[in-house]
Amino acid sequence: MDTLTRMKTFVEVVEAGGFSAAARKMGRSKALISKYVRELEDELGARLLNRTTRTLSLTEVGQGYARDATEILQRIEDLQSSVGDAHAAPRGRLKVSAPRTFGDGELGRAIMEFVVSEPEISLELHLEDRFVDLVDEGFDVAIRISTLTDSSLIARRLSSFRIAIVVSPELLAQYGRPETPEDLSGKPCVIDSNVAYRTNWPFMIDGERISVPVKGRVEVDSPNAARQAALAGLGFAIVPHLVVKDDLEAGRLIAVLEPYEPASAAIHAVYPHRRHLSGKVRSFIDFLVKWFDKKTSEGNPC
Repeated sequence: MDTLTRMKTFVEVVEAGGFSAAARKMGRSKALISKYVRELEDELGARLLNRTTRTLSLTEVGQGYARDATEILQRIEDLQSSVGDAHAAPRGRLKVSAPRTFGDGELGRAIMEFVVSEPEISLELHLEDRFVDLVDEGFDVAIRISTLTDSSLIARRLSSFRIAIVVSPELLAQYGRPETPEDLSGKPCVIDSNVAYRTNWPFMIDGERISVPVKGRVEVDSPNAARQAALAGLGFAIVPHLVVKDDLEAGRLIAVLEPYEPASAAIHAVYPHRRHLSGKVRSFIDFLVKWFDKKTSEGNPC
């Protein structure tokens, strides 16, 4: 009997809470399960379980071994799944979170093209501007447009996009054109609570990034809402360029401080930190990377 089988049996006993329950789950006799665990203890030269006629408990050594053995067995399972995924077409339900601003535009088209290309994939797409908890809420991947701060997640860059500072012609006539980023401190601004910089807007001066404190009486939680507030003449707004591209071309909004625009931000695909990535998630992210690379090469970046 190999060590891996004994290890798996021991973990099953711990998780089931006893030899009888583990035997029923594994479809083997209680005597055989007990024999495997005893052989494991003999092999290790240490007692893992305290046994009485009524109770079963882990020894101090057993607690550490159970924890590490569970992780090892999970890694083996992940490895086997990843090898199988590498030789099989992507399949199964893919649960994705994306910001509504991008999901309603270019990103949405890219996601739907992926689903068309993979007939074995079923999609569950959630468009919302809040940051979801990927693990607790069961998401496979999220698309985010801000800096990754959670070290338990892995991010892969999909594309860059421009940030613009915009204002309505009427408000610009009333308050005058700001000549430097610092001029915004005395003008009404629309605050987007869903971005990291909130009331400290980023700018570039001579290659150096600076922050300018701003304030205003309107606070929103999405780029589209910030655009609507700017169109209504409620303040200067900082938004992704693609959100206001049509408004700028039509003259409904005017871009200001263009020489000081912050460096291009990036769109990332984010997923939980796992040693082996599932085939459906890997295929999805690879597809998005190639899709956005093609858009950039065609001269149509975000």
